[in-house]
Parts: sequence; C-alpha cells; structure tokens
Amino acid sequence: MTDKALVHQRVMLKLSGEALLGDEDYGIDSAVLRRIATEIRDVVELGVQVGVVIGGGNIFRGAGLARAGMDRVTGDHMGMLATVINALAMQDALEHLKLHARVMSAVRINEVCEDYIRRRAIRHLEKGRVIIFAAGTGNPFFTTDTAAALRAIEVGAGILLKATKVDGVYSADPETAPDAVHFARIGYDQVLNEKLMVMDATAVVMCRDNGLPLRVFNLSDKGAFERIVRGELVGTLVSSDDRVVTND
Repeated sequence: MTDKALVHQRVMLKLSGEALLGDEDYGIDSAVLRRIATEIRDVVELGVQVGVVIGGGNIFRGAGLARAGMDRVTGDHMGMLATVINALAMQDALEHLKLHARVMSAVRINEVCEDYIRRRAIRHLEKGRVIIFAAGTGNPFFTTDTAAALRAIEVGAGILLKATKVDGVYSADPETAPDAVHFARIGYDQVLNEKLMVMDATAVVMCRDNGLPLRVFNLSDKGAFERIVRGELVGTLVSSDDRVVTND
C-alpha cells in the first residue's frame, strides 16, 4: 500500500553506466549493483512506482570512438546495446531481492527484453514492477539523460532523479574548485545559461518545457533515494522556480 505521506508516488531514476563501476576499471561491480538494487527495493516497498534509465559508459562510449574516427551512428548504436547489458544486470539484481522488474528497450531485442510501449510501461508501474528503460531513445545523437527526461514525461513521473558522484549542483566542479558554491535550489534557465553540466542541455530543456522537476543527488549517500521520496531536501532541486538558494 502506498504511504500517503510520500511526496513522490512515481519517479524516474537516472543512473550513469559509470555508477556501476565501483572499484572496477571496466564493467559492473556486483557489490555496487546490489547496493543500488537494495535502495530501489526500499523505495518500492514504500509504495513508490520506480522507473530507471541506465547509461552504458562503463562498457562503451560511442561519442569517444566517434571522435577517433568511427561513424557516430554506429558508435551510438553500440552504446545503446551497452545500456541493455546494464539494464539486464539491474533486472537480475532486483529479482534476487524478490522484486518484479522488466527491461523495456527502445530498440527491438525481443529475445532478451520487451519492446518499449508507453501504455504497457505505465501498466507495469501501476502493478508495482520496476521498469528499466534501455537503449536510450532508440536514436543516435541523443544521450541517456535525454532518454530519462523523455521517459519520465511519457509515463507521468512526478520527478526525475539524477544520481551523480557529488551531492548536487555546484557553481563549478567541486573536485577542481574547492570554493565552488553548492545550490540547494536553482532554475532550469540558470543551469542552461551558466552551462552547469547537470545533464545535457536537451534533457534540461525537456524538463523545463514540460514542468518536470529534476533533483540531483549523490548516489553513494546511503538512503538518499528514500529520503527524497519522503520529501527531504537532498542534493539540488532544479525547477521552474528561478529563486536561487545556496548552502553557503
């Protein structure tokens, strides 16, 4: 049964492929995979409907090879297949935790996962199944950030959650600029105008134009996902409210 106190009843979680690396140089760290799956389970058990979009950068980056001379479309298609590998791994980790999960791919790979069909995805969510959206948008030249924004809008998610290595949005890279200012809240337009690299610009514009709030948080902060759906102010909220609030 859904907890009536929850702020968000249906959410879209965006994970980078690199998030699955953990201490590995390549591929998937099984311990990290289990930890993320456990956090998703904890949220689902509250009654929240969860969709997940995973990148493929831990396995393959099409844009990088494109810069080295590979055809960009070919590289992007290869990257889409890498996201399917990650999605299947996440599905398996969730099923080991006794959750019902479905991988839905934007490209047809019927032997290993379902085709993405919007109405079917919504029905899965309504039944409490975790949906893992694979293969991006199914089109080259679009990132999985954009895919996450698109799928969130299509299935009616109340918020898009971008899991990163830092605890929100900063005025500069906090790893190279120790005096960077952390924002508790910021508007879409400032993110775009100042090129703060929260997500790619297309994804941010889609969120802005469709009124989809975006929260950026640190994936390694244990329990942050659950605290967000309960309404705690974790990380940075990017929304149509242009008032900037800093934590400094």
